[in-house]
Amino acid sequence: MPGAGAVLAVLAATLGARSVVEIGTGAGVSGLYLLRAMADDGVLTSIDLEVEHQRAAREAFTEEGVRPTRTRLIGGRALEVLPRLTDGAYDLVLVDADKESTPDYVEQALRLLRPGGVLAVDNALWHDRVADPARRDATTTTMRDVGRNLAKDERVLPAMVPSGDGLLVGVRR
Repeated sequence: MPGAGAVLAVLAATLGARSVVEIGTGAGVSGLYLLRAMADDGVLTSIDLEVEHQRAAREAFTEEGVRPTRTRLIGGRALEVLPRLTDGAYDLVLVDADKESTPDYVEQALRLLRPGGVLAVDNALWHDRVADPARRDATTTTMRDVGRNLAKDERVLPAMVPSGDGLLVGVRR
């Protein structure tokens, strides 16, 4: 959503982000928001299981005039790819993939972030269901638990940004 994309861009620009990981490439929309705001020599590493998503993202990046050296698209299961990335080497990690794995993605993201780096979890309000205690489906419960766990995690300073479908952000201490 444009609101969440704008917040991501502000975060990337504020950080002077040079190294960003995106878990869930999609059609490349969030990647474009990030790339526009990152340092000119910044590199976006984007992971997605779906080859079609990465193809669409690559086309979007090309149409936008993004140099190929600024993107690293990795196909595969994120939980198999993330452990191969360098600890503490990233300025920002965006989690926007299958919601069931979000707790594991968040844990990997915290490992990847440098101190002062930012974690962003998209769809954190999950269609406004997270705030409704009567909603107990698996995805809503997972997203609710992610928010609660980050609120108690001393490694991050978290905040919920009610933009788009909710963007849960946290600064790595």
